[in-house]
Amino acid sequence: MSEENNFTSVDIGRAALRIALTASRGEEQQVKEGLAKQGIRSTAVDFGGEFIASVVKIVERAVVAAQRQGLVSETHVGAGAVAGAAHAAIEQVSRKAVGFNVGGKIGIARCGEHVCVAIFMGVGVLNLNEMCVGLAHRSLASDE
Repeated sequence: MSEENNFTSVDIGRAALRIALTASRGEEQQVKEGLAKQGIRSTAVDFGGEFIASVVKIVERAVVAAQRQGLVSETHVGAGAVAGAAHAAIEQVSRKAVGFNVGGKIGIARCGEHVCVAIFMGVGVLNLNEMCVGLAHRSLASDE
């Protein structure tokens, strides 16, 4: 049994959330390297703006980041898995975010058949922020 087969969707979800919670590029790189040592590929990307206008941008950024970092293939299958997980994560935070400005980070992690997307963001006006987290999982063939 390969090492990657020991990870569950919950483990990869934790990894996606861990990288989404990083506060700086330096910290992000440290987390990414630590996860890589465990056999988990990961990446993160920042976003911000008015929530409704940002939904498509968030999904697009997640897909582009995952493809550029080699987490998924540059096919509709890989893109669809990340886009679907990103959209599901966004749905989890949308009730708090509609009508407000948001800013945060998308974390994506992949190991074997597991792909997880985590969204950590602040929602609010000026400095009156609420925090939100969304997390979703998709399965892909290991060679996809």
